[in-house]
Amino acid sequence: QVQLVESGGGLVQAGGSLRLSCVASGRTLSLLDMGWYRQAPGKEREFVANIVWSGGYIYYADSVKGRFTISRDNARNTVYLQMNSLKPEDTAIYYCKARSVLESEGLRGYWGQGTQVTVSP
Repeated sequence: QVQLVESGGGLVQAGGSLRLSCVASGRTLSLLDMGWYRQAPGKEREFVANIVWSGGYIYYADSVKGRFTISRDNARNTVYLQMNSLKPEDTAIYYCKARSVLESEGLRGYWGQGTQVTVSP
């Protein structure tokens, strides 16, 4: 199994920055990718960014391109989301997601419990 713990959320003014962290533990040698989703009040959960663990391929939602940067620390099994030029529309609970692949189990997904990001006007 893989466990995920997010941190770094908080309150920030529009135009400010936050850096989210997600630490994976457990069967980390089988990690395929890690990424971020978010869910605003009354809205559906949406994709934000993803990074493939081996190779570093990166994908972003159009809404955050040019403002958010996802990165990784392989030694610490950690993924980061640097969020710059934050907008009130970015207010949401941000969830870390990881996927692992193992021949005996196939592809499995895991979720963190989320961290709140609030951007004030």
